[in-house]
Amino acid sequence: MAKGHRSQIKRERNAQKDPRPSAKLSYARVSVQKACFVLDAVRGKDVQTALAILEYNPRYASGLIKKLIESAMANAENNNGMNKENLYVAECYANKGPTMKRIQPRAQGRAYRIEKRTSHITVVLDERK
Repeated sequence: MAKGHRSQIKRERNAQKDPRPSAKLSYARVSVQKACFVLDAVRGKDVQTALAILEYNPRYASGLIKKLIESAMANAENNNGMNKENLYVAECYANKGPTMKRIQPRAQGRAYRIEKRTSHITVVLDERK
């Protein structure tokens, strides 16, 4: 067990937290590999360029990531008081989520397993100096 009062433990945990604005989408119905194709295209770009890239990207994950970047921009503006013209995508990554197992009937009474993969997508923004 952790030592100290609950409020003290929370204060210590919040002190270690990353101060940069971020947004996270959990249990996204897209595989990590497919999400990373889109994330690689916007990593390191300023947010206006990243949104323009995502607007015309035909992949399914681009719509999810576009909403995430817009959410992180709103967090930066409202919570951190940052100027949205100076923001850029500092970090973006997708972690593996739980896999849903489904069954597809096959020939001669056999069953074929289908794995519907999910992912946890995180976008972290930062301000250019």
